[in-house]
Amino acid sequence: MGTRSNENRKHSSDQGGPISSETRINDRIRVPEVRLVGPAGEQVGIVRIEDALRLAQENDLDLVEVAPQARPPVCKLMDFGKFKYESAQKARESRRNQQLTVIKEQKLRPKIDQHDYETKKGHVSRFLAAGNKVKVTIMFRGREQSRPELGYRLLQKLAEDVTELGFVESSAKQDGRNMIMVLAPHKNVKPKAKAEPAPAPAPEA
Repeated sequence: MGTRSNENRKHSSDQGGPISSETRINDRIRVPEVRLVGPAGEQVGIVRIEDALRLAQENDLDLVEVAPQARPPVCKLMDFGKFKYESAQKARESRRNQQLTVIKEQKLRPKIDQHDYETKKGHVSRFLAAGNKVKVTIMFRGREQSRPELGYRLLQKLAEDVTELGFVESSAKQDGRNMIMVLAPHKNVKPKAKAEPAPAPAPEA
């Protein structure tokens, strides 16, 4: 009786029990026929489940249900172990890339002089070249708060000056005494650990 009970639980799981959210493979696919896709993506057509399982065994592959909601379900011949490994690798790489995207911050004053501006712009360029987002903050003090257009124009100028490295992800907006804009690196900018040093000036003749 215990054996029969275990068999019933296993059958229930295969039919939509606790493991129904997992991908069904091989003899866990309990339907009379499937729409079969070959290992190279070629369409084989609708075949009996017995024939699909036989083809998988002959080719040393797994029969994997890829579209269970279709009628009949769509199954593909593949190396399921290899597929799971590659999927895990891609997910890990995706998480690593997300972790590499850091938001740096750069603060400016609305009446910044040209030398300081060039220095700050260099920092922003370096951050973007490293694949990081940059939160640029204009800090207003006293009467400067009545001239928000000064901060807006400065942010616009900065965005234009670094347009080859990044783009405006979040437009300039007032936040209390500050004005904030977020720049993000272009997708084709490859992150660099360090910014390349500026070339030395040519000696004067």
